Amino acid sequence: MVAIVSLRDVIDEMEIMSDEAKAYINRKTGELITVTDEMFALAEDPDEAEDAPDWQKALLPKVREVAASEDFIPLPGKFEIHEWSIMERFARSLTDASVRDDIDSALHGRGAFRRFKDVVHRLGLADEWYRFRDAALAEIAVDFLEANGIEFRR
Repeated sequence: MVAIVSLRDVIDEMEIMSDEAKAYINRKTGELITVTDEMFALAEDPDEAEDAPDWQKALLPKVREVAASEDFIPLPGKFEIHEWSIMERFARSLTDASVRDDIDSALHGRGAFRRFKDVVHRLGLADEWYRFRDAALAEIAVDFLEANGIEFRR
């Protein structure tokens, strides 16, 4: 029997990824796991693993499985998600030209992510932004799951 994964669970994993951690899905079982670079390093170095806390030692067999198995594939990361592009599309979707211009100008230069969020909150558009972002992440997740033949439920 093929596993059916929760689209919400996949999106949640995509949201918590960082430069130091990647999320994976087992294309056969639907199991989701996020693994840090530190955990991969521990899994590769038995000497380092000996000094690790017990909770990390307990995770090492699963980390080694993720690294060795072709069944585990990485979920879309920051390059596939490209949050700046999502923010830009959100700005373009707004009908009020002055609001659109405020948000668009926040997107340029250093600190664009922080400025964007500040402007969105100041203008009272935070809920609208998060709905837009969730829909964009859902679209990315659906495309990924379909491309990899992984069944899901909404």
